[in-house]
Amino acid sequence: MRAGAGDEGVTAQRHYVFLGLTITSTWGNGHATTYRALLKELAARGHKVTFLERDMPWYAANRELAELPYCEVALYGSVAELRERFRQTIREADAVVVGSYVPDGIAVGKWVRGQRRTGVVFYDIDTPVTLAALKKNECAYLSREQVGQYDLYFSFTGGRTLDYIEKVLGSPCARALYCSVDPALYFPEQQERRWDLGYLGTYAADRQRALDELLVHVAEQMADGRFVVAGPQYPAEIAWPGNVERIEHLGAREHRAFYCGQRFTLNVTRADMVRAGHSPSVRLFEAAACGVPIVSDVWPGIEQFFEPGEEISLVRTSKDVLECLRMSEDQRGEIAERARCRTLKENTAAVRAGEFEYFVEGVIAGSCASNLVSSPR
Repeated sequence: MRAGAGDEGVTAQRHYVFLGLTITSTWGNGHATTYRALLKELAARGHKVTFLERDMPWYAANRELAELPYCEVALYGSVAELRERFRQTIREADAVVVGSYVPDGIAVGKWVRGQRRTGVVFYDIDTPVTLAALKKNECAYLSREQVGQYDLYFSFTGGRTLDYIEKVLGSPCARALYCSVDPALYFPEQQERRWDLGYLGTYAADRQRALDELLVHVAEQMADGRFVVAGPQYPAEIAWPGNVERIEHLGAREHRAFYCGQRFTLNVTRADMVRAGHSPSVRLFEAAACGVPIVSDVWPGIEQFFEPGEEISLVRTSKDVLECLRMSEDQRGEIAERARCRTLKENTAAVRAGEFEYFVEGVIAGSCASNLVSSPR
């Protein structure tokens, strides 16, 4: 946990309202698991939490949870309906958080800002993608001028990106709020290791070359191995080797069993996030919490979360991956356990909730809390 970001001095019970992409469905996105874990822990700390979600057909068709015990969930069909039904909710909340990829997010953010004098936060779960789109003036959910209008910019990416958001884009306060894991949902289970290596992620064109190199080519060279790729939207023309199993979609409730069924799990990072660095994927923390050793591509700042060679295996080629798969069971277990301990100490949803609470409390008080106590970047 960052210095100063935790339980110290934060006792007030608040009402936080989130307008996010989705919390009801994990289909094709990593937002829902992030919101579920964070909001659950905020509620556990005594806060009231409301989540407002645009009712989109692809999430409706793959909706896992319409109600959640730790927060109120409400669906709305348009910006006009949002304004009509939830104006008072937005005005009376202690803080309102608008997330990345919210449909009509620019209009939503402008409306929220117009309803409140302070306590308006942007939560970017896709920071490198957002910043790349802003440079091209092609971001559908955030305009460049809006960055300075949010009191606080929470970013999934740390490092020098935070300075860029403040000094170039004009945010009054940009702070890292990385993804996390709920250890009540992700933990080791004794079961058959069905696959030597697996990957969980929605198709992305800028990730596919790395996935081909680090899994597909490995499967081609390891004919007796068993591999799996789970996630939607992969083009039908991709020719998967016969020893690569494809799973179109896994609901969040199936993720733990999926991880625990692997000897190793693969993490592959989108190009914008590799360039930015300091952008951990939730897959890292979920797999680590499940006690599954991680094989990952390389990007700046990964050592902030796991020690290479001790808690994670970094690879660049299929040859590197094959060497990892030859690791003894004792080695495999040791690296997995070290990563699990590190994750449970530093990257749980409870830790993130403390960080969220600390920084938002500073905004409510009229200052950027992390200016009081420096935090690592």
